[in-house]
Amino acid sequence: MSEQKKKYKRIHDIQLLFMVDEKERQLITKRMKEAGICSFRAFILKAALNGRIISVKLESVDEMVRLLSDATNNINQIAHRVNETGNIYPIDIDNVNKIYEELYEQTEVILQRLNFASK
Repeated sequence: MSEQKKKYKRIHDIQLLFMVDEKERQLITKRMKEAGICSFRAFILKAALNGRIISVKLESVDEMVRLLSDATNNINQIAHRVNETGNIYPIDIDNVNKIYEELYEQTEVILQRLNFASK
């Protein structure tokens, strides 16, 4: 390698290429403008290195839906009993509270997976 080529050797010497369609290119350009970044390289590098990737496992959401359904059914049963007898039983309230505790715990699991949980 000549002296002049050594002098101007690139620090970033690995090229990454990927293809996009016109709509994706327009969205990238729009987001660049919104971020106030003029350089495509700088924008893509910042997004790749500092961007937030959110991955949600649907099992967590399915469990949340199941718990909500249980809570709703339990509350409906209590309402029917209260309307029929005029009484509310402590065990019914305890069951609803237990389901709500499980709902809260499941919400925490989902929020932690989304990286939004308080630390």
